[in-house]
Amino acid sequence: MSCPDCNRGSILEGVPTGSFTEIDGVKAYLASSTGDANGRQGGRAIFLLSDGFGLPLVNSHLLADKFSKELSCDVWIPDLFNGEPILDSNEMTESLMPKRPRTWALWDKIKFAVMILLPRSGIFFRNRASIVDPRTTAFIKRVREQHKYDKIGAVGYCFGGALGVRLAPLGIFDSMIVCHPGAVSEAEVKAINIPTSWVCAEDDMTFSPAMRNKSEALFAARKGKDDFVDYEFVDYKGTVHGFACRPFLEFPDVKEAFENSFDQSLKWFEKTLLVTSEASTGA
Repeated sequence: MSCPDCNRGSILEGVPTGSFTEIDGVKAYLASSTGDANGRQGGRAIFLLSDGFGLPLVNSHLLADKFSKELSCDVWIPDLFNGEPILDSNEMTESLMPKRPRTWALWDKIKFAVMILLPRSGIFFRNRASIVDPRTTAFIKRVREQHKYDKIGAVGYCFGGALGVRLAPLGIFDSMIVCHPGAVSEAEVKAINIPTSWVCAEDDMTFSPAMRNKSEALFAARKGKDDFVDYEFVDYKGTVHGFACRPFLEFPDVKEAFENSFDQSLKWFEKTLLVTSEASTGA
């Protein structure tokens, strides 16, 4: 699922320090705190599930590098789209969307559908959930098997956020962060059975305020019950869908929100991906 906000945002500055690899035919970016191109053994690891721009977007690489450095762990970015991202980072445009929260008119949605969605309909079909979900699941299981990680976290942005929600019940993650996700259903939210932190934009066409509030209510309703899992929802004023991975840093409040959302993610993983001292050092 894509949305108008998905096709915009800024490129972060910096030079990635990780490396590209391939496992069972799936390309990936790996940021390892050990500096080893093959990654580490044991400890915790994170899988970064990208937005629609996929593996080519440098923002994801830089975020992975920072997560790896701050959490002293491996961070993997699998190619969700088999070399065919649903959006092109060379075509980031602000022509269809403002940089700040606004009220959407019907004509705005029609323009987006005609100019962005229809020309990419074939790519969207080839990257539908029934294709992407098993591809991603197989990759994560394979990497976890090879590296014998003790704990696995997932952080998903936009498309990757909705993907993470769908994969959460499969038992391949121990903790998850969902950043301004694509469309999710109540049934999918109800099925989440791992600790989950939500990074929420003020203006989000796919994860509307109504759905955001409903999702939190579904988690709250499980308090005191056997199926309760830890959760949090954090809202960032002045932001739009995509701000946690493609922020418009010229706006001070958006820059602050971007930085705070990353800090939120770090704290969540530190809280929910605890490992023994021996495992955390890769011993």
